Amino acid sequence: MRAIWSGSIGFGLVNIPVKLYSAIQESRLDLDMLDKKDHSRIRFQRVNEKTGKEVAWENIVKAYNYNDKYIVLDEHDYEDASPKKSKIIEISSFTGTDEIDAVYFETAYFIEPDKGGGKAYQLLLKTLEKTRKVGVALFVLRTQEHLAVVRANGDYLMLHRLRFGEEVRAPDELKLPDKATIPKKELDMAVKLVESYTETFDISAYKDTYHEELMRIIKAKASGKRAVVKKMKVTSTKGTDLFEQLKASLGSKKRVS
Repeated sequence: MRAIWSGSIGFGLVNIPVKLYSAIQESRLDLDMLDKKDHSRIRFQRVNEKTGKEVAWENIVKAYNYNDKYIVLDEHDYEDASPKKSKIIEISSFTGTDEIDAVYFETAYFIEPDKGGGKAYQLLLKTLEKTRKVGVALFVLRTQEHLAVVRANGDYLMLHRLRFGEEVRAPDELKLPDKATIPKKELDMAVKLVESYTETFDISAYKDTYHEELMRIIKAKASGKRAVVKKMKVTSTKGTDLFEQLKASLGSKKRVS
């Protein structure tokens, strides 16, 4: 793995030199875009709208349109906006993981101690384990400030980027059903169904079968065949059938996917 960020974690008056590594990788297929007529690959070019000529990456800058005038920004401007946070993950508070709604969680990173940071790293790790807390912090990654939490995960630390409050939409526009009284027998049967399906979560039991199936279809088409795919028919459960549907589900023990 290659480190994507290096700096330190601020834990009170303690600074822990660390490196961040991406904890995730894409599993989707790498698909190219082609011209439908002759299957030639589509190229994307960065073109100057005035000259019509392609612009090399090294000649491209970023700018903000301020009062109809572009203000060009460089790396120093990003650092000057938050010079401290550009090199430190400053833990400002601690909280329980159950106090943060899952909708706020984004990308995950492994945290590795850098030179001289081993003991302080272990101190923070053990402290978070014992208190069952996560550290809430702000830091800068790739010219952008991020909200994050630092948490213990076994024998190492992880960082999870969080969305800011203004990035999460309110559910005000959802068309929700009117509140209704659920008969006790239906609720009890639904609870039994949940309990019968309850088990310890094991991530290895879940595979990205969609892309496996897509690859099977690709291989079949490459050999001039059409892969046989069993179509799924989706039917809606009628309100009056809820109890019988739940009862049948409880008896069948067949998972819905």
